[in-house]
Amino acid sequence: QVQLLESGGGLVQAGGSLRLSCAASGTTFSSGGMGWFRQAPGKEREFVAALSWTHGRTYYANSAKGRFTITRDNDKNTQYLQMNSMKTEDSAVYYCGADARDHVVEAGVCEYAYWGQGTQVIVSS
Repeated sequence: QVQLLESGGGLVQAGGSLRLSCAASGTTFSSGGMGWFRQAPGKEREFVAALSWTHGRTYYANSAKGRFTITRDNDKNTQYLQMNSMKTEDSAVYYCGADARDHVVEAGVCEYAYWGQGTQVIVSS
C-alpha cells in the first residue's frame, strides 16, 4: 500500500504562484512514477503533469506546459508541483497519484492505483 498526502493548496490571485506537495509513504516501487491531476466542479478529472521514476522524464498537459513544473525530492519521498502564472481556469481540486506501471504514468490517464485526498486550489481574478 502507498499513502499519498497532498498539501500546499490555497487561494492565489491570477498571475501568482503556488507549490503543491505530495508526500508518499508505505510501499515503494522503482518503476512507474507519480502524477498530478485536477478536477474542477462539474468536470472530469484531468491530467496535469507526471514524472517517470523509470526514465526520469516529465510529462505535461498542454495547459501546464511552460507554467507548471513537476519535481521530486527522493530523500523526502515527496513530489512537488510548482505552478506559476496561474489562471482562474487552474482552479480545481488537485490530486497526486502513484503507480508502478510505466504505461500509466507515460499516458497521462486517470488509472493510477494510488491517490491522495486532494488539495483545493482557487485562483481569483
